Amino acid sequence: MSLAASAYKPTKLSLFTAMTAALVITSGCQSLKTGSAANPSGTMAQDQTSEQPQKLDDFNITGKIGVTTPASDTTGAQGGSAFYAWGQQNERFAIELIGALGIGKTNIEYNGQTATLVSEKTGTLTADDPETLLSKATGWQAPISQMPYWISGQPAPSDSTPQLDDQNRLIGSVNGEWTATFTYQGTETLPSKISATQPQGNKVIMTINHSTSQD
Repeated sequence: MSLAASAYKPTKLSLFTAMTAALVITSGCQSLKTGSAANPSGTMAQDQTSEQPQKLDDFNITGKIGVTTPASDTTGAQGGSAFYAWGQQNERFAIELIGALGIGKTNIEYNGQTATLVSEKTGTLTADDPETLLSKATGWQAPISQMPYWISGQPAPSDSTPQLDDQNRLIGSVNGEWTATFTYQGTETLPSKISATQPQGNKVIMTINHSTSQD
């Protein structure tokens, strides 16, 4: 459904509610190693079935994200991490980052057409898509546009070779140069961790605490 600008405010409010949970996580024992190992002997997904979760139109999640970039001619491999709260409403989202990968507390918003990033270090930056925006602000690479699908436990429309485990859960998928793997807690159908890597050495690890509403 289409959203007027005013309709986005409740999502932002729920995002800040979720941010409170993220602050609690900072004093807890959450780590990038959370979650049980995915079944490596998954089968190729031929079609989306009724047993697989559908893409979530609306969700609030919190967790931790770690990013690694490859060595360059002048620097070695670099990494950073941040706690986050992510609120999604259809194609729109708002992300708040704490300890944000070297640029301080950061807010990223996307309205379906334009992405905006605000931090104390960078000021306000805009770009056509969130990947370009994040790269402009931090130099990091991350498959942000695919994440709403992956967070839902579903391959993105542009993914290839998705793999399912014996419970019909997505455990692996490829999108361009990104290869993603998915970890689940027990019999949960939504992933608790997503790891995405590129051959050049870019890597993103994202732990996920779900607080979802499905219509």
